[in-house]
Amino acid sequence: MTIKKNTVVSLTYTLRDGGALGDVVEVADESKPLVFLYGTGMMLPSFEGHLTDLQKDSDFSFLLKAKEAYGEVNPEAIVEFDKKIFEVDGKIDPETMVLGKPVMMRDGQGHTMRATIVNISDDKVKLDFNPPMAGKDLHFTGKIMSVREATESEMEHGHVHGPGGHQH
Repeated sequence: MTIKKNTVVSLTYTLRDGGALGDVVEVADESKPLVFLYGTGMMLPSFEGHLTDLQKDSDFSFLLKAKEAYGEVNPEAIVEFDKKIFEVDGKIDPETMVLGKPVMMRDGQGHTMRATIVNISDDKVKLDFNPPMAGKDLHFTGKIMSVREATESEMEHGHVHGPGGHQH
């Protein structure tokens, strides 16, 4: 069976930053593979595009340019805030105020957003709301472990059930 819309794909991969010789960012090995429902918007479209028509035991290696992955860095997504908004009972938890640390924020509509602390001054904190991999080329190598038709329930729910997937 080949990978196409509404198939459940299980694969291993190594993700490297910038190219085939870049730093390893993430690994999904045989003990904990990536399992997903193909063609439902769970994965980057460009990632899925490189897997189309592959089969079990197929090896893959491809580069996603930043614009095909998480996009370029948007300077407007880097915002400075008054440090006081991080105070709880008049104090700032020093474990929260760490350069490079991700923090969760809420917008005016109550939506949760992830940001990374990129600068801390006496009275300001600069947060980067860009995705952590924005502006980076991503190189993937790996192997397709299995491909199967998705069940009606999986297609209805929009995710994989069972091992490696969602448990109801």
